[in-house]
Amino acid sequence: MSDAQPPQPFVPKAAISRLSLYLRELQQLIRNGDERTSSTKLGALLGFTDAQVRKDLAHFGQFGTPGIGYRCADLIDAIRAILGTNRPWPVAVVGMGNLGRALVGYGGFAQQGFKITVGFDVDPRMVGSTIENIPVHHLDELAKITAAAGIKMAIMAVPAAAAQQVADRLVQAGIEGILNFAPVTISVPNAVSQVGVDVAIELEQLSYAIVTKLQNS
Repeated sequence: MSDAQPPQPFVPKAAISRLSLYLRELQQLIRNGDERTSSTKLGALLGFTDAQVRKDLAHFGQFGTPGIGYRCADLIDAIRAILGTNRPWPVAVVGMGNLGRALVGYGGFAQQGFKITVGFDVDPRMVGSTIENIPVHHLDELAKITAAAGIKMAIMAVPAAAAQQVADRLVQAGIEGILNFAPVTISVPNAVSQVGVDVAIELEQLSYAIVTKLQNS
């Protein structure tokens, strides 16, 4: 199996998203004791064609052996290298309310290479506390602490009304990637990557699917 090649220009965003899905399935195959898989099996697990799997991987290099398939461990290593998760990523959480505390307590991030190392808030009741062994500092210390810790990625779990202001402070502090759980769109410079997570939108999509199914039944 060859080493992963640098990403080619204009890789479709959907293809990159599917890499994460492939990674999860490969990790599950390893847990199940499977050392090898194929594009056909990997695609079937996710509802994709084998051609789609091969096309997605081909954006980044040549993997596996024709007629034999992929060694799961090797393909996991290659995908993690492509996604940049073959190194640990320290992450800050801004907003230590119910959602922020739940995110800090979630162990799945560390399993994928993301370690929440610090939290920030403006509530005097939260500042100075420790949650799941994670220290909580005042938001005013954001730039100093993230710079010292080399943190480039942050999760925002703040109310919608505060989201843009917090995003601005994250950008000023040198944060380059923001995962936004606030139910509002934020504006950041092109150099800063952002992903919005709105659970209500996903529930609306489920609602539409259910209603449509009922109407057509």
